[in-house]
Amino acid sequence: MSEIWSVVHAERRALIRDLEDLPAQQWATPSLCPGWDVHDVLAHLVDDARTTRLGFLGRLAASGFDFDRCNDRGIARERRADPGGTLAAFRAVSGRTTSAPAPRAARLVEVFVHGEDIRRPLSVRRACPAAHVAEALRYQLRTGGRLGGGRERGAGLRLVATDADLAVGTGPEVHGPVLALLLAVSGRPVGSDELTGPGAAVLARRRTG
Repeated sequence: MSEIWSVVHAERRALIRDLEDLPAQQWATPSLCPGWDVHDVLAHLVDDARTTRLGFLGRLAASGFDFDRCNDRGIARERRADPGGTLAAFRAVSGRTTSAPAPRAARLVEVFVHGEDIRRPLSVRRACPAAHVAEALRYQLRTGGRLGGGRERGAGLRLVATDADLAVGTGPEVHGPVLALLLAVSGRPVGSDELTGPGAAVLARRRTG
């Protein structure tokens, strides 16, 4: 678990560096996460970093066990009027090791996918550690969509990473960078040239379906 947290902390620090000089008007850029702008996603990451197991259960119960409502309330709680204040709050919690009651790989999904939710619309690129992205992808493929996973999207396909030691599943193959595969099974858009192979169109349809 200590290795997971060291990756999470490194990714948080990298995102802070990427956002430190972001012009004020770009904070309202729509993210890859539907309905959230860049500022919303950062506020969600602050809320996630502050979350404890017991606190999460209490908040979820107070939200009627509606995950979307729980997340929206977390954003409202942590989003400052000034994006710089939200970034400062994220910096303050970036070293925390508290978590909702979820498998450790979920923390990797959180930082990699939400990091790209923010970076890609801003045309910011980061070379994430492929081996740990692959671990996050394997977790997503084991986890159903109701829990935020991508098992249904990846079913009946063989995903083959071109930059990591990963080939998983059976069926028509989808080839591409492991980060693009993770985003696709997580329901995020990827570049038209990032994923190839006979299963790529199937995965694209499932992402938008």
